[in-house]
Amino acid sequence: MSSKAPDPRQRLAAADAVFTALAHPARRQILMTVHFWGGAMAAGQIAKRFGCAWPTTTRHLRVLEKAGLLSQRKVGRTRLYRVERAKLDLVRDWLGWMEPGREKKERT
Repeated sequence: MSSKAPDPRQRLAAADAVFTALAHPARRQILMTVHFWGGAMAAGQIAKRFGCAWPTTTRHLRVLEKAGLLSQRKVGRTRLYRVERAKLDLVRDWLGWMEPGREKKERT
């Protein structure tokens, strides 16, 4: 088993996908709603909480899913969406680079 560090280009692409998904206020609101609902929510429940049309809601869900912020599984005829908190580590890591004094630590 290899303990090779992830390719920086792949990490940057993944972080870009997360930031792109979080750039839209409706997607941030969907993510927060699912989080505060207990971390998982049916697609129909999500749609009821927003004033946009179903196709718009599903597009937002797909973007969040593609970025890895939400995952889904089918339970009967229902799609259950779940927050994937691990992807948020990319945001935390990126923000960590902005900590005062970090640039000096990294150069030494």
